[in-house]
Amino acid sequence: MKKYLFHVGIDISKSKLDVVILDNQASKICNHFIIENNLKGIASILKEFKRQKVDLSTVLFCCENTGVYTFPLSCFLSENKLDYWIVPAIEIKRSKGISRGKNDKTDAKDIAWYSIRHIDKLKLTELPEKEILQLKLLFTEREKVMKSFKLFEATKENEDFMPKQIYKSIVGINSKTIKFLKATLKTIEKEMMDIISNQIQLKNQFELVKSVPGIGDKTAIYLLIITKGFTAFDNARKFACYAGTAPFEHTSGSSIKGRTKVNHMADKKMKAILQMCALVAVKHDPQLKQYYNKKKEEGKNAMLVLNNVKCKILSRVFAVINRQTPYINTYKFAC
Repeated sequence: MKKYLFHVGIDISKSKLDVVILDNQASKICNHFIIENNLKGIASILKEFKRQKVDLSTVLFCCENTGVYTFPLSCFLSENKLDYWIVPAIEIKRSKGISRGKNDKTDAKDIAWYSIRHIDKLKLTELPEKEILQLKLLFTEREKVMKSFKLFEATKENEDFMPKQIYKSIVGINSKTIKFLKATLKTIEKEMMDIISNQIQLKNQFELVKSVPGIGDKTAIYLLIITKGFTAFDNARKFACYAGTAPFEHTSGSSIKGRTKVNHMADKKMKAILQMCALVAVKHDPQLKQYYNKKKEEGKNAMLVLNNVKCKILSRVFAVINRQTPYINTYKFAC
């Protein structure tokens, strides 16, 4: 494992970054300063190290994942080929133990200490491909449009309960808005498909994932985004844990024997999408349909069986990606 001489903890907010530099050998704070959250401000971190004549290959930068506010820092560090580690905020918070009070300097110091104490867990972060980032933004916009579409569609409920004269005053505006939203939705979906079609690897992965029964276009696109083109997760089990479909044991000694169940910490969007995939699969895939009916006859809970189906779908997805061949239904040859 690479030995880092300096660990930099960065607490990120919308307008500024609190930076704490820890000397790994002396175990003390070398410096603390505040910079603006833009490329000019971030570049001053490198100037500080150059002023101290520090080899940047011996420096590890660590920060919390704060969504879009992290992006300028990620881009700058990636472009300069520097080692950095983006960690979920809850992981750093739970590693601190008992603490009282907080401020940005303390948070930056805690992040730096986290990178030293948990160096065995280090997995250097890489910025996703440009196409993945574009898909992510477009998918987010699509979600907003879908929510708006449902809200404006709900206006039709007034037709049967409101006087026609009153309802007539808004029906024209509502129809124009819905028409615009539908056109916007088509534009977004076309843009996403164009991005996938123009990138050979993404197009290949998209077609492979879609070959699995129960997986549609939108699910395939979201899988490409979340897995960063199937580079962020090594296997189906790890992704099932992320998606909240992997069951975990809950026992202790001889007195606590809880039910094996999934954990609430998960990508709720991915979990909801997989739920729909499982419902489609047990209707249209003979093998999963037989499995679902068999387990129901054995007295298993329907939600538990559907969760198992989700795990089976994910296993198939990762199998076709690893084999680089479409899914083949061998069940028909066994019958």
